[in-house]
Amino acid sequence: MGKLIRCITSEGAVMVSAVDSTDIVAKAEQIHGTSAVITAALGRMLTAASMMGNMLKGEKSSISLKIDGGGPAGAITVSADSTGNVRGYAVNPVVEIPLKPNGKLDVSGAVGTDGNLYIVKDLGMKEPYNGFVPIVSGEIAEDITSYYATSEQIPTVCALGVLVNPDLTVKKAGGYILQLLPFTEDEIITKIENNLKRVKPVTALLDEGWDIEEIVKDVLQGFEVEVIYSQDVEYKCKCGREKVEQTLQGLGKKELQEMIAEMPTVEVKCHFCNTAYSFTKNDIEKILKKIEKN
Repeated sequence: MGKLIRCITSEGAVMVSAVDSTDIVAKAEQIHGTSAVITAALGRMLTAASMMGNMLKGEKSSISLKIDGGGPAGAITVSADSTGNVRGYAVNPVVEIPLKPNGKLDVSGAVGTDGNLYIVKDLGMKEPYNGFVPIVSGEIAEDITSYYATSEQIPTVCALGVLVNPDLTVKKAGGYILQLLPFTEDEIITKIENNLKRVKPVTALLDEGWDIEEIVKDVLQGFEVEVIYSQDVEYKCKCGREKVEQTLQGLGKKELQEMIAEMPTVEVKCHFCNTAYSFTKNDIEKILKKIEKN
C-alpha cells in the first residue's frame, strides 16, 4: 500500500499533502500493461488525484481528473475518493516516443499540450463542481499548480514523479502538494522558495531510502512541521456487476434489445481495472424487465 500524509507548519501558514504512491502506480502498470512514458504520465495523475481526493471534505466526496492534450496517449482519466484511494487509465496504454535530450521520459510529448486539464469534484451536493484550465506544459505537476492558482486562487506548489525500471516495472513514485494559507507573510514565502531551489526530486529521495515524512520536512526545512493525518492508500477500483447492470439499464430498452439480437453474450469491460463482466441473453432480458417495471 501507499502512504499519504497531511502536514501543517506550527504557525499555520503552510499545508502539505504528500504520498508515496509506488505501490499504486505499480498496480496500474500491472493492470494496464503501460509503456514507460504512459506509466510515468498515468502515475503522476494517480499521485496527484490521491492527494487531491484526500483533501476533500466529506466522507463520500470524490474527485476526477482528466488531461487531454491531443498527444499520442489520448485522454488520461483518474478518480479518487476522500481517503485517497485511486484508479485510472489512459486511452492508449502503449506509446513509444523518444526520450528527452536529458534522457528523461517525455511525458509532455505523450500527453500533448493542446487541450485542457479537467477537474470534477463530487461533494455530495446536487451538482458536482466542474473546472478546467488550459494545459500549461503537459508535465502534469505544473498543470495541477495552474489549476489551483487559476480556479481556486490558492498559491500552490505541486511536485510529482515516477521512476520506471528498464523492465518497465515501477521503481518509485510519489509527490507532494504544498499550499499557502491566506495572509502568509513574505518572509515565509521567501524561505519556502529558497528551500524549493535546493530540494531534490521526490523520486530521487524515495530512491535514496527517504520516507515521505522526511521529504516533507526537507521541503519545509526551517519550519516546525506537524503531521496531522496519515493514511494507507491503494489503487482501488469500485466497479462491480451491480454497477455494470445499472449502466446497462441506463442504455435504455431499445439499445439493449438490439444488443441481444446481435450477440448471444454482452461483455462489458471496466476501463479502470480491465475486469470483464459477461451478460447472457437471459441476463439482459431480466434487465429489460426491470426497465419496464420502472
